[in-house]
Amino acid sequence: MTSGLIRSHPARAAAALVLLLVLATNTLRWESVPPAFDGLAVIHFRHVPLDASAPDRRRLGSLVYLGGWSLGSGNERFGGISAMHVGSDVIALTDGGLIVRFPIPNAPSGTLRGRIEKLWEKSGWPVKKEARDTEALAVAGGFAWVGYERRNIIARFRTTDWKRQGFARPAAMRHWRRNGGNEALVRLRDGRFLVFAERTPRGVATPPLLLFDGDPAVVGTHYATLAYRAPAGYLVTDAAELPDGRLLILNRRLSFATGISARLAVATLPKEGDVEGREIATFEPPVTVDNMEALSVTREGGRTIVWIASDDNYSRPLQRTLLMKFALVD
Repeated sequence: MTSGLIRSHPARAAAALVLLLVLATNTLRWESVPPAFDGLAVIHFRHVPLDASAPDRRRLGSLVYLGGWSLGSGNERFGGISAMHVGSDVIALTDGGLIVRFPIPNAPSGTLRGRIEKLWEKSGWPVKKEARDTEALAVAGGFAWVGYERRNIIARFRTTDWKRQGFARPAAMRHWRRNGGNEALVRLRDGRFLVFAERTPRGVATPPLLLFDGDPAVVGTHYATLAYRAPAGYLVTDAAELPDGRLLILNRRLSFATGISARLAVATLPKEGDVEGREIATFEPPVTVDNMEALSVTREGGRTIVWIASDDNYSRPLQRTLLMKFALVD
């Protein structure tokens, strides 16, 4: 939900109600699109300010705004971004199991040529929704690790052709919630992996966080069970490792009173126990915000760059696909 939708308290509440119903049911409009599939997507982008009420504003907590865009396409399958990796281009996953690739915008507005592919066809798993709910992504060394939320599986793909190379369903994840499980995946530079659960499983006090000694898509890889304490009322949606080894964690809250907000936090990974972040930026109106689900970190000119994207849930025009770029000055 963007600040433009919030014009009065009743309007805010009504918009929040509709949006929360969309998010709760996770109904994707393209599920009913005819089988014909055009993998090409012409993507239109236009600049969005950090704060529409103060167009010159650039600072948000420990972030400096470098630019941001609202993205759209005539291809109905574009959108629904739940995770991404930013490199020479943007590799994004949707919660419907699609791979979306497109160049990074380099102007205030214009068009890009992107491509959309069906990851589920390359995985060899059934087409049904529960088998292709991709929510987490890590890319390194020519491979991509993908987290499937409803099945709570980690799979590894070769990025040259997106063929599945292996998968595992760790024992600790088998009891995670079907619609609140595997939400964020981080490959640490030392070869270990982190997997965050979105919600708390029954009988557990805090959402679990698994620390794998190696590849989580290899059956039997040893892991330790930690926990992540998100800001009160918020749930983790993505995470990344910073160049100094700290974790950058994106958190989102859905509220009937205020709509959607997000908080970005940094944390140090302990050897055991809970991970609890220090908040460094808050996204809430009048700051431009939507259903913030995807996070990526890059380096540019000696600076640490933070990329954040939103999931429009295919509920346009109520929601937007945003791509926002910041420099981290924390």
